[in-house]
Amino acid sequence: MACSCCPASSAAQNNAAPRWCRALWIALMINAGFFAAEIVMGMMAGSAALQADALDFFGDAANYAISLSVAGMALGWRSRAAMLKGVTMLVFACWVLGNTTWHAWANTLPQAETMGVVGALALAANAGVAGMFWRFRDGDANMRSVWICARNDAIGNLAVLLAALGVFGTGTGWPDVAVAAIMGGLGLHGGWQIVHHAWREKRGYGPRLAGQVEHILKP
Repeated sequence: MACSCCPASSAAQNNAAPRWCRALWIALMINAGFFAAEIVMGMMAGSAALQADALDFFGDAANYAISLSVAGMALGWRSRAAMLKGVTMLVFACWVLGNTTWHAWANTLPQAETMGVVGALALAANAGVAGMFWRFRDGDANMRSVWICARNDAIGNLAVLLAALGVFGTGTGWPDVAVAAIMGGLGLHGGWQIVHHAWREKRGYGPRLAGQVEHILKP
């Protein structure tokens, strides 16, 4: 898929921008689709962990859309986009922790089987997305934020599978609550990493990273 939304300022960037944008478009479609499916299944199953994972899919879809809108722009604009994504992750993480607290108070018992099936499918999807973004993980703040999102998603899916096993084995909802709380904590940590990196980039680390990004994007 060609990506006309990604102009670049150098020959290396012109050659690499289509690959970067193609990966973003694929990730955007995967995350949007899984958000729609997982939020419904999470509510039907009564699982805080699945709902947390679904909201993470939504946040990532929005983040990929932001990354597409600034791909090929000046480093300063990409840093601002990364800052916005980091703040968004922090907000979503706070919602997840609040929702998890409600499930703990209500003592809900989720459906372990549904959690396991949906978690396994989501893991396969996020592992593929993380693999696409592996080569961009050491780029600018915007690229790194995309990699962190994908990495955290895969870790979160593994945690959902562990929660499903815990619910099935104990007959209680506490494993689901515990995993949802961990996912909220991962969101806080990942959001802080992105904000911190973007802030440093805006404060004067841009020129050094610009050369590093060009090296990563070379065909």
